[in-house]
Amino acid sequence: MKNNDPDEALLERVARGDKGAVREMVARKLPRVLSLANRLLGDRGDAEDVAQEVFLRVWRRAGQWRPGEALFDTWLHRVALNLCLDHLRRRRDTYVAEPPDRPDPGPGPDGGIAVREERDAIKAAIDALPERQREAIVLQYYQDLGNIEAAAIMGISVEALESLLARARRNLRASLAGDQS
Repeated sequence: MKNNDPDEALLERVARGDKGAVREMVARKLPRVLSLANRLLGDRGDAEDVAQEVFLRVWRRAGQWRPGEALFDTWLHRVALNLCLDHLRRRRDTYVAEPPDRPDPGPGPDGGIAVREERDAIKAAIDALPERQREAIVLQYYQDLGNIEAAAIMGISVEALESLLARARRNLRASLAGDQS
């Protein structure tokens, strides 16, 4: 299999301990990893913790990378997705007396109530999806990944991904239509 991985040379430099390559890798990949984690976890601090762990794994395992088996970006997203799922599982097992206070990440009072309500309704509808449907939606629509890459990250066939996306879209339409009435 011919390897067309645009990150291969950079990853080789990371494996050799090139600090500039590590900085370049983080600068290049951090925004998408943070976006994925933030969408799945709904908490910026948790997303930053996951992103940090993702890049620690890249740094530790760069020398073990085997070009040609999968694109580095696919592996990176899979690691981020797995760490998010682990975090969500741990979160379900953690109980607190009162939920922590969190600032509203949305726009200020002059930001438009209707826009904020619509955004919140969409976020709530996505959060309410079954886990695999939510993953498929986030990878395709918020990470801008194609079906082949998203399916590879999730470890499923393209047909299975398309089925998840179709069910997720139906569930979102039904959920959002219920909010409109």
